[in-house]
Amino acid sequence: MNAIISAADLAAALASPNPPVLLDVRWQLSVAKAAGEPPFDGRAAHAAGHVPGAVFVDLDRELASAPGGAGRHPLPDVAEFGAAMRRAGVRADRPVVVYDGGQGWAAARAWWLLRWTGHADVRVLDGGLAAWEGELETAVPEPAEGDFTPAPGAVPLLDADAAGELAFSGLLFDARAGERYRGEVEPIDRVGGHIPGAVSAPTTENVGPDGRFLPAAELRARFGALGAGDSKEVGVYCGSGVSGAHEVLALAVAGIPAALYVGSWSEWSSDPARPVAVGPDPR
Repeated sequence: MNAIISAADLAAALASPNPPVLLDVRWQLSVAKAAGEPPFDGRAAHAAGHVPGAVFVDLDRELASAPGGAGRHPLPDVAEFGAAMRRAGVRADRPVVVYDGGQGWAAARAWWLLRWTGHADVRVLDGGLAAWEGELETAVPEPAEGDFTPAPGAVPLLDADAAGELAFSGLLFDARAGERYRGEVEPIDRVGGHIPGAVSAPTTENVGPDGRFLPAAELRARFGALGAGDSKEVGVYCGSGVSGAHEVLALAVAGIPAALYVGSWSEWSSDPARPVAVGPDPR
């Protein structure tokens, strides 16, 4: 099954006898704002207009637990995540489509969590809300309670030790911007640089100017040029396990399975005992 869906195919699916559950996961990374500029409010954006029937899901509160030593967006409590998905109407026997404002990172985080916890039919709207050409609604949906029960472990997950080992035994992609990988800038975490052995593969290079994913063949060629292939085990990390999920999604579109290191750089760099590499060379 393709991990992404076009806006046209979503419109057709919504008109089918078994329409998907729609989740709106609009979110923006919290960084320093200009004086007087309010933080992004995904719930307010949803209230102002969303794909008909879409239920808002809060990434920071429902797709992650509180920030701390395990990173800025650690895995959510599984029971709480399951309850949030059931409130949103998620059922085991109905497909799910997730979208965000267009960047795709937050939608990919929801996609990955649902896949990791065992949902068999989850897709991301390619291009996000910006790609949707149908009408929007402002009414707050009131879905019937779902029945989804999470069963973690359906897709691979890395912890810090496994990520550090994979950087040498297989292939570990760093999905952040190149300047953060090289350690030239670090706007959020304790120190700049990358996990020794990791290969720079910014997730922003997996999409075109319209925010849609590159064709699968182009993605396969891109990841192949970076070392993926020949049954090599692949992992991904980013800053806090959000944009990294988007890279795992891009790899899935390319037909390459990959594990996610959810703690990512925010966890790795918080421990002064862990090694840090800087510059363009992986090691």
